[in-house]
Amino acid sequence: MRASPPADGARLAAVIAGHARALGFDAVGFAPARLDDTVRARLAAFVDNGFAGGMGWMAQRMEQRGDPRGLWPEVRSVIALGVTYAPEGDALATTRQPDAGNISVYARNRDYHDVVKGMLKHLAQFVVNEGRRQGVDQPEVKVFVDTAPVMEKPLAQQAGLGWQGKHTSLVSRQHGSWLFLGEVYTTLDLPQSAPSGGGCGSCTRCLDACPTGAFPAPGIMDARRCISYLTIENRDPIPVELRPAMGNRIYGCDDCLAVCPWNRFATATHHMKLAARDDLRAPALAELAALDDAGFRARFSGSPIKRIGRGRFVRNVAVAVGNSARAELRPAVAALCADADPVVADAARWAVDRLPA
Repeated sequence: MRASPPADGARLAAVIAGHARALGFDAVGFAPARLDDTVRARLAAFVDNGFAGGMGWMAQRMEQRGDPRGLWPEVRSVIALGVTYAPEGDALATTRQPDAGNISVYARNRDYHDVVKGMLKHLAQFVVNEGRRQGVDQPEVKVFVDTAPVMEKPLAQQAGLGWQGKHTSLVSRQHGSWLFLGEVYTTLDLPQSAPSGGGCGSCTRCLDACPTGAFPAPGIMDARRCISYLTIENRDPIPVELRPAMGNRIYGCDDCLAVCPWNRFATATHHMKLAARDDLRAPALAELAALDDAGFRARFSGSPIKRIGRGRFVRNVAVAVGNSARAELRPAVAALCADADPVVADAARWAVDRLPA
C-alpha cells in the first residue's frame, strides 16, 4: 500500500539525515525515485557497444536498472548514502613494489557489502518508525548495496552527494572519489536535496592515469579494458596484450580514483572495518602464488576478494609475477604451470616466459 505523505517532509528528511550521520554514514541526500532519459540512454549505449564485456546481468534487468519504479513500483523517494573508505597515505604506493601485490583500497579489509548493508538496515528501521511517528500510516522501505539493479551513481548525484566524474565514478567535494554508496528506497515523500556543486572542469587526470586505456571518451568506460573488470568479473584468461599494463594489480585498480584532485579534501576513513589490514597492504606475491583453495579461503575470509575464488585470484597473481622482472619469483609461478585450473596454468606459463632465468 502506498503511504500517505507526511505533513512536513523537510523536517522528516532532516531527522533522517541526522540519524544517518549518527550511524556512521559520511554523506546523505534525498532524491525522487526517477531517472531521466539521458541516464537510460547512457546505460543502453554502454550495453549496446559491448562495453559491459561478460557482465550479462547488465542487460538482463535494464528496465529495473533504468527506473527505480521498475524495481519497486511503490517507491517515491530515494535516500542516498555514502560511506568513505579513503586510505591513509598514497593509495598507489604498492604499485611501485614489484614483488608485492596491489589490492584495491576498498578490498583491504572487510566486505563493504556487509558493512554498509548492516548500517542501511538500522537506518531503514529508523525511517519506518520515524515516518509512523510523524503520522504516516504504512511507510515502507527497501535497502540496496551494489548487488541490485540500481543506478547508484546517478541517484547519488540527484541526491546531492556529488557528481559523476569523467572516470564514471562519483566524486564528492568532501570525500573525493572514495565513497561506497547505498540506498534506502521508501514510499515516503521526501524533498530533493540541493545539488552538491563542484565539477571536473578541464581536468583529465583520471583518464590519463588509466594503465590500459579503458576510457574511449570522458564519462564512458569500456569495462573490457578496465583492470577492475579484468581481475574481478572476468573469468577467462586476461587478454595477453593487456597483461603488461596491469603491473602488480591483483584485485581491482585505483589509478583513476587516486589521482582525482578532489581527494585532497578527503580524510582517511574512520570505519575500522574498512581500514586496511596490515597483511593486505602489500602482500608478497610469492606467498600468494602458493595459496591452495583452503589457504585462499582462510586468508580472505570476510573479504570481498573471497567471492572471486582461488582460481581467478591466483591467475591475477601469476600475471603480476610475470610483470615483476624478478628472477627469484620464477619458481613461484613455475609451480603453477601444471595447475588444475587451465586459466591459472595459462597465466603461469606466460609469466615464466617473461621472467629472467
